[in-house]
Amino acid sequence: MGKASRIKQQSAREKIAAQRAEAQRLERRNRILITGGSTLLVLVIVLAFVFIKLAENNSKSSASTGARTALPASVVSQVTNVPASTLDKVGKGAAAPSPTLLGPGSGAALTSNGKPEMLYIGAEYCPYCAAMRWSMAIALSRFGSFTTPLQGIHSSPTDTDPNTATLTFYKAGYNSKYLAFTPVENLTVTHALLQNPTKAQNAVWAKYEPNPNNRGYPFIAFSNKVVLKGPIYNPAVLAGKSWSQIAAALHDPTSPIAQSVLGAANYVTGAICKMTNNQPSNVCSSPAVTAVQSGL
Repeated sequence: MGKASRIKQQSAREKIAAQRAEAQRLERRNRILITGGSTLLVLVIVLAFVFIKLAENNSKSSASTGARTALPASVVSQVTNVPASTLDKVGKGAAAPSPTLLGPGSGAALTSNGKPEMLYIGAEYCPYCAAMRWSMAIALSRFGSFTTPLQGIHSSPTDTDPNTATLTFYKAGYNSKYLAFTPVENLTVTHALLQNPTKAQNAVWAKYEPNPNNRGYPFIAFSNKVVLKGPIYNPAVLAGKSWSQIAAALHDPTSPIAQSVLGAANYVTGAICKMTNNQPSNVCSSPAVTAVQSGL
């Protein structure tokens, strides 16, 4: 074999060796990338489970401690923008107010800043208040608007219908040209004092519920035109539901939640119309409100 042939053969072997080395290097790199990608994927999955668990724990903690939290914007929008057509389809729904719970008031009209006043006294632990706040928020939104973000809470974990998802009117701002809304959340979820009713507010409360040992929540005086002294639907319909689930169900007039919550909202609307002299007319002359007012 000549010198030129040997050099050519050696060059070919070196080229093949170099190609094999490069192939091995690429294979090692691919293995590293695959291993690293798998590790990263596992890490992402683990972190996702961690975040989900933390969210669940925070939700449980919020429910058990009664912590107030900002409601999702979607929930606030669904609660404060229930279409009039949906409310009319529900009518009285599953609401069943007895004369002892919802009926005529008496005496001088309650007013605030020159407007008829809707006085609400409740407590954050109260499951019956939890139920009625949904209906109140819906009804009030037909006459004005909340000027501060609504906050979410859960009712007492140790009371009837425990941990009912609801909202709170603590420090809630409200504006309407038709009425003044005065909310008093008396006690927290742990029964600690939150807001004391004034002497005048206590006098109104005592007028309709003279025995302080039997005085309960919720209490609403619609400018002394109508008085509500308890829930007018069964809070159990909300059991186990989240704020989002309740808010979404309000827009399906056939759902059990809408039948209860919106039915009660129509009664609250009718009571407000009594104190505003049926203003605005487009709300107070609606079929649902006309239907419930005969019983007020």
